Amino acid sequence: MRAILGLILAGGKSTRMGVEKAFVPLDGRPLIAHAVELLRPQVQALAISANGDARRFVAFGLPVLHDAAPESGAGPLAGVAAGLAYAARQGCDFVATAPCDTPFAPRDFVSRLVEPIVDSAAAAALAESPRGLEPLFALWRIDLLAALRAHLAGGGRSPRDFLAAQGAARVRFAAEEPFVNLNSPADLARARAKAKPS
Repeated sequence: MRAILGLILAGGKSTRMGVEKAFVPLDGRPLIAHAVELLRPQVQALAISANGDARRFVAFGLPVLHDAAPESGAGPLAGVAAGLAYAARQGCDFVATAPCDTPFAPRDFVSRLVEPIVDSAAAAALAESPRGLEPLFALWRIDLLAALRAHLAGGGRSPRDFLAAQGAARVRFAAEEPFVNLNSPADLARARAKAKPS
């Protein structure tokens, strides 16, 4: 396999949290710092998917990818499309995605998603936990870009539906807790309690 671009999905509106989730502190660091720490050892390059002023991420020294104009506002799949396009320009063959608000995600999820891609030449692979599919934890071939843009142009917004249509391989993870998003202040309080040294 050639290089994998890790893409941190940080474009959510954070409606329930009330503030931009990427910068909510957990254990003394913003959530996006946890995402960088999670993905960096698993991939060969790293970028952030987010709209708005890219300067707010300058401390991380990473490229910030905005949604393409025709796809802006189309949710995380628009960010994936921007990531696939960028990865192709950088000479990568794959994009591994992870949301910025899952600080306890498995630190081997990329390598585990690689296995079915190599074994079966699947177009993509995604995580599956006991609570169901986790479509934002996925590995995408860059040659999915044309199909993804067509899906978005047709009004498609669901990562789960798109990956299913592409015959994505599913990789089973035993626990659901690592994939839980921090969507609200209550979620954050639980995460802070978990992160606190005993």
